[in-house]
Parts: sequence; C-alpha cells; structure tokens
Amino acid sequence: MERNIKYSRQREAILENLRGRYDHPTAEQLYVDLKSKYPKISLGTVYRNLSLLESLGEVVKISTNADSDRFDGNVNNHYHFACIGCGGVSDVDMPVNESLDSKVEELVKGDVKKHSLIFYGTCEKCKKKRLTNEIVVL
Repeated sequence: MERNIKYSRQREAILENLRGRYDHPTAEQLYVDLKSKYPKISLGTVYRNLSLLESLGEVVKISTNADSDRFDGNVNNHYHFACIGCGGVSDVDMPVNESLDSKVEELVKGDVKKHSLIFYGTCEKCKKKRLTNEIVVL
C-alpha cells in the first residue's frame, strides 16, 4: 500500500480479510465479518476503505447484475463466473488469454494494459436447485 496514506487498522483488517477468502464478498459481508473484532466499524467505513483500496490497486471490484458489487483480494489478472441465480461470484481456473489484449489494441488503435472477463450463467447449486424444483413440479 502507498506510504502517503495514513495507516488504518480497520483498512488493514479489511484487506487481510479479503485476501484470505475466495468467495468474493460484498461490502456488507465484510462488515459482518469484521464487526465482532472491530465493534466500532461502520458499513460506511468498509465502503470508503474498499473504494480507496480499489483506487490503490489493492483490491478488485467486480460489478455484476446482482444487487451488490463483489470484491476480490486477488489483483492478478484472472476470470470470474457470476451466477445469475444467487449472485455468487467465483474464480474461473483457466489461463488468461493475453492475445486478446493485442487483438483489441489493433481495433482501438490504443494500448491495453489488462482485461477483465466475467462469464454469466447458473452455478452448480442453483442448477441443481432448479432441476430439483422441475422434478417436483412434474
């Protein structure tokens, strides 16, 4: 983290919590997790610090069609899958296609530094739930 930003124990706790998980939580989920250790923390503090951490390149904000943005402590370029049923977000374990960057550079006549890709669909749990409901209805 940049040194000209005043140290904040709560900000460090947010970053540590986020880097230690892979479920891509919402700000609200982080707030609930941190509330027991930091009883004076507010949801606004979590949102402000996530915004700052994102601007510093320490976290990634994942905007999906769900109600709330999700956050990722892994800032390395990788892909995500967003479930249109439950709103969950997960990492996709596949190599990043770096050739997309050069193809887009040709099209826009500019420089691409990195790209982000989110696949949308139905997760395994929601798919099973839907199939179970369909069987019950028949």
